[in-house]
Amino acid sequence: MIQSQISVIGLGVMGSNLALNFERNGFAVSVYNRSTSKMQELIASLPEGTRLQGFETLPELVNSLEKPRRILIMVAAGAPVDAVIQQLTPLLDKGDILIDGGNSFYQDSTRRAQELEQAGLNYLGMGISGGEEGALWGPSLMPGGHFAGWVAMEPMLRAVAARAEDGEPCVAYIGAGGAGHYVKMVHNGIEYGDMQLIAEIYDLLHRGLGIKPAELASIFAEWNEGVLRSYLIEITAGIFKYIDKETGQPIVDLILDDAQQKGTGKWTSQDALDTGAPIPTINAAVESRLLSALKTERFTASKLLRGPNQHFTGNTSMIIQAACQALYASKITSYAQGFSLLRMASQLNSFNLKYGEIASIWRAGCIIRATLLDKITQAYQRDPALPNLLLDEYFLEAVNSRQDGWRKIVQMGVELGIPMLATGASLAYFDAYRSARLPANLTQAQRDFFGAHTYRRVDREGVFHTEWSSG
Repeated sequence: MIQSQISVIGLGVMGSNLALNFERNGFAVSVYNRSTSKMQELIASLPEGTRLQGFETLPELVNSLEKPRRILIMVAAGAPVDAVIQQLTPLLDKGDILIDGGNSFYQDSTRRAQELEQAGLNYLGMGISGGEEGALWGPSLMPGGHFAGWVAMEPMLRAVAARAEDGEPCVAYIGAGGAGHYVKMVHNGIEYGDMQLIAEIYDLLHRGLGIKPAELASIFAEWNEGVLRSYLIEITAGIFKYIDKETGQPIVDLILDDAQQKGTGKWTSQDALDTGAPIPTINAAVESRLLSALKTERFTASKLLRGPNQHFTGNTSMIIQAACQALYASKITSYAQGFSLLRMASQLNSFNLKYGEIASIWRAGCIIRATLLDKITQAYQRDPALPNLLLDEYFLEAVNSRQDGWRKIVQMGVELGIPMLATGASLAYFDAYRSARLPANLTQAQRDFFGAHTYRRVDREGVFHTEWSSG
């Protein structure tokens, strides 16, 4: 029996594909699954000579590994991860490395790093993005936790990670504790925002303007040749082209409008509230999925609640151009919110995040990979302390020059009764961020009126309270 350089526990689609990715890149791999049959099926499907071997017990798996042992855990987040760690810990030696590659909550990763450090073990909480294809052919990897664990894993992770167009592997050490899973969580929040912005533009063009999926496919394919070039725009064009074989209709028109979610977007919204970071586009995306789940209620309401009677009449090509401008401006604003959250969370949790590097490792492999990320990387190269992407020279011009189209699309959504929660939230964030004065002065006056919460003034230093009833 050859000694393996890494093992994978949990042979779902992601775990199996990552194991195959490691093996294809020259590493001997040991695998284990609680259900032995799944492990046996994987082994049976491989050609002779494959350096991947399966084991039915955890002690056998551990004994098959060279030291320091490297074990990648790919099981469901939460209690299952803790259970596997608890089973493994007595079998391991000091210096061995445990990597949690699931979508774990970052505070769980911080706790595990602390607990395993006391046991002399190295822990990495590693965000992985790219879906099943990325896992097999090269994902974006976001490892955080013990630096010694990263040093031991770096050559292997660089070998299996996706590569950007400049050849750089899409992996970097993110930071201590739960930093890796925190960045993956925010990645997923940005992904929610991206998807919802695209969905709203689709809704406006399809339901509002009556553009059919076949034409939408051409529009999105053309957009994918410009500044909007990205994985999500590319696959959206492909979705619009797909015809259901049974009915002969576009499959997109046959899919139930009830979007599911696994929770990472919601975690981003919840954490942003705790951190004090405004991310209205991501919040709107989460809320839009919740609204979509009210399918029965929405169907009833559609018969009772009246909307505008207007129908679009005008120059369709101009609206398509405006939609492209609105989508890009909204996307920039959404990313600005996400990176602002990363900056605030880094300060709060002492993550010491490197924002340009994070953008760089998202350029390939991950779901939100896009040409835009090159621009974000460059922005942080120009100013590593940039407080908000909207203040960078490129993004200033990009958003300012698209304002007319952006506002036109939000206005049209209102006039036609097409909900634009995320697009409208992006524009509102932009307008709020660029405002030297907001109506929070009235909010503070109200708080002081009913609760004596005090306020500050613009014309003098100090904290003040007014006896409103005597005014």
